[in-house]
Amino acid sequence: MSKTYFPNIPTTIPFEGKNSKNPLAFKYYDRDQRVGSKTMAEHLRFSVAYWHTMLGNGADRFGGPSIERTWRQASDPMDRAKETLDAAFEFFQKLGIDYYCFHDRDIAPEGVTVTESIRNLQTIIGIAKQKQKATGVKLLWGTANLFSNPIYSQGAGTNPNALVMAHAATQVKNALEATKELGGENYVFWGGREGYETLLSTDLKREQEQMARFFQMAVDYKKKIGFKGQFLIEPKPAEPSKHQYDTDAATTLAFLREFDLIDDFKLNIEANHATLAGHTFEHELAVASAAGKLGSVDANRGDLLLGWDTDQFPTDVYSTTLAMVIILKQGGLGKGGLNFDAKVRRSSIDPSDLFYAHIGGMDAFARGLLIAHEIMEEKVFSKFVAERYKSFDSGMGAKIMSGKVGLSDLEKWAVKEGAPDLASGRQEMLENILNSYIFR
Repeated sequence: MSKTYFPNIPTTIPFEGKNSKNPLAFKYYDRDQRVGSKTMAEHLRFSVAYWHTMLGNGADRFGGPSIERTWRQASDPMDRAKETLDAAFEFFQKLGIDYYCFHDRDIAPEGVTVTESIRNLQTIIGIAKQKQKATGVKLLWGTANLFSNPIYSQGAGTNPNALVMAHAATQVKNALEATKELGGENYVFWGGREGYETLLSTDLKREQEQMARFFQMAVDYKKKIGFKGQFLIEPKPAEPSKHQYDTDAATTLAFLREFDLIDDFKLNIEANHATLAGHTFEHELAVASAAGKLGSVDANRGDLLLGWDTDQFPTDVYSTTLAMVIILKQGGLGKGGLNFDAKVRRSSIDPSDLFYAHIGGMDAFARGLLIAHEIMEEKVFSKFVAERYKSFDSGMGAKIMSGKVGLSDLEKWAVKEGAPDLASGRQEMLENILNSYIFR
């Protein structure tokens, strides 16, 4: 790599422990430290979001770009793409991160024609493959940007124009091929505009049927090309659409079951999307996990005082701890990981801020992992939960769940036994116990 894009950053961000005052060092993330049967790196599987980290320019809904990057200055779009790729792999290596994620239009510029766009993507994918081989950095997941181009203003797979769906299908086909070529472990569908602005012009039933058909074609093509990665859907309630069809985990799971796609997809849960849907991050993780469908995570946070997707880096150890409890309980994320779908703030204009942001997020989840592992090992909450539901483990409770009794039987039992004894839920005590682990 002839050009250096981060000259003031050490070759590798070191682990120095919790007492370090070095802002360019990890305090908790020691990638080789074993936590249970896995290393931290194996548990967490951190990933850099190409679009925010390498392309983010500080623009928001109230102002244009505030950040300039040296790797984005070439006049030719393909030259910019190649320089961005160089900068990206320098960043990955210095940060010491194993994975990255991208949309097709992030990594390669859209051409004037469909053919040119495909050619651009293939060219950049060839270079990325060489860089992955040279560095050991891997692709966590790929996806297609089906929301930025004006043709998708009324949806992609749900668009009323079949030719628009064909353009979207073309992008997905080529993005899938690119993900397979790079050894990607997952492929994500995010329906940025798969929703509606007004029911006055919308056939909701038809659009959902179209979306299901779009997904089915993707499943068929995945099988045709032998892509072994996992398909993921990322729920979000709104923005940019007024109402998106993948509003939250429960809605998305219901959609998959309705259209017989449940065996082909898992969910990619994002913290900021969860709060925008009126849920907590851990709620959405728990809903997906309970269904056996928690596949991966977009690790970020939102500002609860703002009503849009702020995509801030995660720093709340309470949140990361509760998230890791759910992830550990299900045995990990498998092929998934923790992708930092997060961006530095508009005023954080120096390239070093990208490192500070990721270090903070990685440390927050590493600390959450350590706390969650202790909680799981000592079975504090699981013992309480098991005790709380023990009436369903034997006797009449077990008969209820096994289908051996009905309403009449339960009426007789209620009459015979009389009023039940009430037990305290002890929420405050449990919160104090959680604090005791976090404050250690």
